[in-house]
Amino acid sequence: MGQISNQIKNKQVVHKAAKIGAMLFILWSILHLWVGFEGIHQYFSGGASGLWNMLTGGVNAPHLAFQNTSDTLTANVQAHLLLNFCIDVAGYGVLGLVVGWYLWTRASWIAYFLGVLIIGIADLAFLFSLVTPGIIELNAGSLGGPVIWFIACLITPFGLPKLDKNAIS
Repeated sequence: MGQISNQIKNKQVVHKAAKIGAMLFILWSILHLWVGFEGIHQYFSGGASGLWNMLTGGVNAPHLAFQNTSDTLTANVQAHLLLNFCIDVAGYGVLGLVVGWYLWTRASWIAYFLGVLIIGIADLAFLFSLVTPGIIELNAGSLGGPVIWFIACLITPFGLPKLDKNAIS
């Protein structure tokens, strides 16, 4: 009985802001899991040209001006590289689900820091290397992920326990 009461006493309270942050990380994850599934779909249905169509369209890489290779070997290499990119994006989505779950259930600072740092690297690299230079189209889908991540990073700490050595879990 004493062990159960100690577990209850040591359990972190998850406040509303942490739960909102968790939901935002989960929403972010769903968007990124979709990229992986759509990439797999494009790989099998359209090959390299389908993947390029999915991942271009910005002002500096418009669909009508983009020229797909006619070389089979080059197209195969491109298709596999783009498929790998899409699956990696989905992998970040899985990480976001884990972050969201730990925030929702444990108000975890470690989960929060993983969400800020690792997901931040992924999202900001995407934003500054593909969207800002106009390779990928700037739209709600391409801007939505970084915006959702940023809002989650801002809101979540207000629902986490006071940051001290005992709160890191």
